[in-house]
Amino acid sequence: MSGNKLEKSLDTTTFLRIRKWYLLALLAIAFSIVFSQVLVQMHLNSQLDDSRVINVAGRQRAYSQKLVKDILLLNRYTSNEEKKQILHNTKNTLDVWRISHNALQFGNDSMGLPKEENKEILALLKKITPHHTAMMSAANNTIHLKSNNIRDSISLEKDITILLKNERIFLNLMDTIVNKYDSISKTQLQKLKQKEHILVALSLLILLLEILFVFRPLSIQIRNSIAKLLKGKIESEENTAKIEELYQEKENSLQELQELNFVIDNAALFASTKNNESVVFISKKFQELLGCSTQDLSKPLSEILTTNEGQQEYLKEVLKNSRKNIRTEEIKIKTKKEQDVWLDMSIIPLHQSSKKQSVLILCSDITERIENQQKLEQLTKQNFEDKILQRKLQASQIVEGQEEERKRIAKDIHDGIGQMLTALKFNIESINLENKEKTEEKIAYLKTLCSDLIKGVRTATFNLTPPELKDHGIFPALQKMTIELAKLTGKNILFENKTDKNIRFSSLAETNIYRVTQEAINNAIKYADANYILLSINYDQNILSILIDDDGKGFDDTILHKTPKNNSEGGMGLFYMKERINYINGRLFINSTPGKGTRVTINYKPERNIKQP
Repeated sequence: MSGNKLEKSLDTTTFLRIRKWYLLALLAIAFSIVFSQVLVQMHLNSQLDDSRVINVAGRQRAYSQKLVKDILLLNRYTSNEEKKQILHNTKNTLDVWRISHNALQFGNDSMGLPKEENKEILALLKKITPHHTAMMSAANNTIHLKSNNIRDSISLEKDITILLKNERIFLNLMDTIVNKYDSISKTQLQKLKQKEHILVALSLLILLLEILFVFRPLSIQIRNSIAKLLKGKIESEENTAKIEELYQEKENSLQELQELNFVIDNAALFASTKNNESVVFISKKFQELLGCSTQDLSKPLSEILTTNEGQQEYLKEVLKNSRKNIRTEEIKIKTKKEQDVWLDMSIIPLHQSSKKQSVLILCSDITERIENQQKLEQLTKQNFEDKILQRKLQASQIVEGQEEERKRIAKDIHDGIGQMLTALKFNIESINLENKEKTEEKIAYLKTLCSDLIKGVRTATFNLTPPELKDHGIFPALQKMTIELAKLTGKNILFENKTDKNIRFSSLAETNIYRVTQEAINNAIKYADANYILLSINYDQNILSILIDDDGKGFDDTILHKTPKNNSEGGMGLFYMKERINYINGRLFINSTPGKGTRVTINYKPERNIKQP
């Protein structure tokens, strides 16, 4: 009973609640990480756009100067070839300058520039556009005159004046625009830093809450569970002492029962009644047994025989239905002395030719015989239980092995999970938000530590009874076990179910089969050094067969015929496997050859009908 309560406490009360909060915490951390990455990527994309815009804006300044220089060179060429080259360069500069100016305002996909949305920059670009237009017009006019060899010195001088006049204003305004682009980019970067700090603080808060509300309650619950296990051991030893005492009392009772003589008074207890249950005559010994007085004889016989109303109604029905045939029945009554008496009652109808029949009742007091019979039944039950007690030595060894397993689990929790929780606490306390680089390194280490801690908790709790075994049965539980062990150990552990339905067995049988299978797989992993393990299940002709095959190094199976005296000799795991299967009346076969692997076969035939969910 204590084991069932502990199982419920571990599986239901603790882990379902811890699992819910743990998943919520992980989702919150994952959300913060994803959200921060989205922000960073969006900002990086924005920075790429900003860098292109700033580059083009800065280039506009250079192109405006280059345009003016090319125009001035057109008036100083020395040969036609030089003139053509200068004209070509000037046109190219003018085209790039014009396209870039439009791209800054309205965007350009080929240049990777987005459409400008900032109102201040749009106002500056609008302000600089007249100067850009004037310089474009003057440059085009000069190019036209030079290309057609038109000698109009006045127009050329006028165009150069326009270019030089607007160039200074254009350069100043472009400086303002570039500075504005840079200011906006820095503002966005500052906002991103603030958001990043908020997300880091949120992640740290989630980790702190997870420690307070997940790992700390779990460690406390595990510690309390271990304390309950130790308490259960003490109670088990006390119950063993009580059973030995009861066993001795049972031996004494058997000796006394052999000396009992059953004495039945076959003639002293009788009465006769009319058809309305009124008493005609009743023997004195019968009156003494029932504890009734002379005044009570006026009552119906059913009320004289017993004071229990339910028994009275039953006796009325018996006397009513026994008017034609003799009826014999063992009946329990309650006398006026509040004593329970068993009577062997024979009801004999008289004067059957008359409609007003009378009834003769002959009784024997069989109380002592019934009580002795009940004692014998109890002793028979105890004899059956004695067969269980005969294995007390083996049971004590199994308990010892279980205690060793519990100590191992406690050691794993203390050395593994406990140390990782301490490391997690110290690392969180040592985080300095001002040192961003160091903080990021510690958060990355905390994530790794949390993953190791999760694996440690899953490993420690996996050795306890899985909820799948209780909720869904042996087949889903074994499948889950192979999946989990494969993840934890990295071995190739496969599961093959050859049955069509999920068949349920008794809780005792499923628990022992699960533990034996778990022990066989653990032996293949730990001692056989197997890389490939196959677990096969089949249910045919009302027999459950489980095969565990591995490709490990095997062992000398002659040790199977020896019973180890203690854990130090080794082989206790195989001994516990055999004892568990024998306990549920199953059969266990182990075949192994050194260097060729091992096969473990479990056969179990249920004694009663099984249920199929």
